[in-house]
Amino acid sequence: MVVDMLNDFITGSLACQNAENAVKKTLEFIDSQTKGQGGEEHEILDTFPILFVRDHHPADHMSFIEQGGTWPSHCVTGTHGGEIHDDLLPYACEELTFDKGCCREEEQYSGFEGLNTADQSLGEILELLDTTDVYVCGIATEFCVRNTCEGLLKAGYRVHLLKDCLAYVSGEGHLKALTEMASEGISIV
Repeated sequence: MVVDMLNDFITGSLACQNAENAVKKTLEFIDSQTKGQGGEEHEILDTFPILFVRDHHPADHMSFIEQGGTWPSHCVTGTHGGEIHDDLLPYACEELTFDKGCCREEEQYSGFEGLNTADQSLGEILELLDTTDVYVCGIATEFCVRNTCEGLLKAGYRVHLLKDCLAYVSGEGHLKALTEMASEGISIV
């Protein structure tokens, strides 16, 4: 599961620490899991589904400073900043991409609050995939990554957080979040 590896969080208005490296390490992880699998790309993704969680805000979202919120404008629907990083786009598909924060009046950090284009939730799709273990990477450790991991754990999944595939708002917040998530039962790998 790739959480918020979006242009605004990598090089844009809310660029996070370690973001470019997190994208690189995520691609290396995906390649390590799919290497040697024959067949078409869609067949490989059927055996190793990659789910994307994406901040997808209206231009006047309540979390933006201009609206009295705490964050600079970011990940606005239809902008370059709101799109998945180009290197990861080949792995993204509509039915496995979950948009959150779409409603102007709602702040949503967890992927469990997002929906795909068919209005299916992350939980519904995970149930259909009949999986028990979820590997998570993304941006930012302290916020959307943590909330998504905790949602997965609460829903009964074994959660494996890929520590080399994370970006964060602050180094201190990142380390604190990792320690706290580990104490909750999330595997840090």
